[in-house]
Amino acid sequence: MTSDVKQRMIEKAVVLLARNGLQRASFTEVLEASGAPRGSLYHHFPGGKNELVLAAMNEASRRALATLETFKGQPADKVAGAFCAIWASVLTRSRLEAGCAVVAVTLASDSPLLRKRAGEIFKAWRGLLSRMLAEGGIPAVRAEGLAASLIAACEGAVALARAENSITPFDLVVVEQLRAIKAAIA
Repeated sequence: MTSDVKQRMIEKAVVLLARNGLQRASFTEVLEASGAPRGSLYHHFPGGKNELVLAAMNEASRRALATLETFKGQPADKVAGAFCAIWASVLTRSRLEAGCAVVAVTLASDSPLLRKRAGEIFKAWRGLLSRMLAEGGIPAVRAEGLAASLIAACEGAVALARAENSITPFDLVVVEQLRAIKAAIA
């Protein structure tokens, strides 16, 4: 039971970070959504908000990596398409109101620990994408750069889509990224 409450708190924090950013992610909302009593926040997260945010970042990363892993062994353009689809899904399910929880923390946190963890998460995404792109036909010397480009392009495209309240800029970026990936396949 205790771990269910903690997990619900983490999951709600992921959503709040993605929708509201770090400064507007509220403990009160996390508690209300999880059905947990007020004192349970510090029971489950004795380090306070930073500990909860760290757990939420880890959960967001775990979900993204697990989704991407299901495309192992696919051609590079399918892998890239799957990565883009993760972010398209976030945008469409939230009606353009949510982005990436990890980016939200990266941009707003003054905590070196949280920024360091965000960097580790992005590096893990880049590493997995790089390996999968190389396995899918991208020359090894280009795989890491294309993986980094794909992550940066998708994250930026999410921001553009949210700012313009339109999926169009995201779709435009995806088309160009997939063209670049297809062109690079050996």
